[in-house]
Amino acid sequence: MPALEKNHIYRSTIEGYSSEGLGVARIDGQVVFVHDAVRGEDCDILVMKVLKNVAFGKPVLRHSTSPHRQEPDCPYYGRCGGCDFRHLDYAEELWAKRQRVQDALTRLGGSDVTVEEILGAAQPVRYRNKSQYPVSADGRVGFYRARSHQVVEVEHCLLQKPQADALAAALRQYLAQYHVPGYDETTGRGLVRHLYVRTNCKGESLVCLLVNGESLPYETELVALLRQAAPQTVGVVLGVNTRPGNAILGDRYRTLWGEDALTDVLCGRTVRLSVPSFYQVNHPQAEVLYGKALEFAGLTGTELAVDLYCGAGTITQVLARQARHVIGGEIVPEAIRDARASARRNGVENVEFLEGDAADVAAELARRQLRPDVICVAPPRKGLVPEVIASLAAMAPRRVVYVSCDPGTLGRDVKRFAELGYLARRAVAVDLFPRTRHVETVCLMSR
Repeated sequence: MPALEKNHIYRSTIEGYSSEGLGVARIDGQVVFVHDAVRGEDCDILVMKVLKNVAFGKPVLRHSTSPHRQEPDCPYYGRCGGCDFRHLDYAEELWAKRQRVQDALTRLGGSDVTVEEILGAAQPVRYRNKSQYPVSADGRVGFYRARSHQVVEVEHCLLQKPQADALAAALRQYLAQYHVPGYDETTGRGLVRHLYVRTNCKGESLVCLLVNGESLPYETELVALLRQAAPQTVGVVLGVNTRPGNAILGDRYRTLWGEDALTDVLCGRTVRLSVPSFYQVNHPQAEVLYGKALEFAGLTGTELAVDLYCGAGTITQVLARQARHVIGGEIVPEAIRDARASARRNGVENVEFLEGDAADVAAELARRQLRPDVICVAPPRKGLVPEVIASLAAMAPRRVVYVSCDPGTLGRDVKRFAELGYLARRAVAVDLFPRTRHVETVCLMSR
């Protein structure tokens, strides 16, 4: 098979999409990932990079244009790396995401389960209730360029809440007015690393400044600027992060003004959210996701359920509506405190929360000789380590409900569960991240 040549033009048709949202073409039997491409388009493709197994290219001439192609509605698209699908209509984006989940379960998971549907968002803009703006050494506040840590200044983002954009503008004003340096990852110098904003359904915001130090100059003036930009702000927190690298959150926090946490209502439950607590970024779609997880759990009121990676305890409290007892496990101490406070506030008495990683919780259940009927897991993108999967299977639950934010690691873990006797029975995709390549999946497994 002749190798593709860099800087040569080839004609081909786009067959689908990669996991990163690039178009996929096959030229002389080789896979080529194509930027700014839509399924079904017949293109002349300039090959820009050739690797051992794949190549990368861009269309230089379209002989046909897909009816699903649209003009991007964001001036930063293509420079900022936050979105992947603004050149597609939403129906085609949902097709791409459902197919991505199906491919992961089939090819990586070795499963014959069918992704029943993808549940799209009614509102695919301004949905993010958590915003994280990196700050560059020269004071730009925005988002990273794709596959880099170069900050593109973004004044208005179609994914963020208006309050978050207003707070980012206030931070820019503070950095310029008081000559406060942003953080330089390469040298470890500079002060302000990230602006973190969490906004609830009522439009109230909790603001956190992540800094490379213990304090900021002119803290009182900064608080005034932030409160003026977003009058419904309930608190301003300073997070200390002096570690090298690109981790966002700090290891300790100090309240500059107001509250150190935000409350929200999800699935009819009041939830307390401090800065480090995990919480789904798309509120309406989170309710759809958790509703599907509850359906897959198949609870009747007699079961012991376990919710691992429970964050602020949202799924735990949803499961508690239909289970006899639910145990939530989470390694982040602040999240456990939030979960316990939320359960007390909501009067939910058939839950308990254990601080520790999944292996710790499994060991505690074994020590107490508890056998859960249902286990729900919602791990981070890296998925589950083999030891945790083995621990879960050893507890012999009737059902495992896996809530995944990465189809690739879900497929890998489905295969590992199958080797221990748990097969995927049902799968549904839920779009919590419109216009980006990310997608959530709820997968039911049983023996």
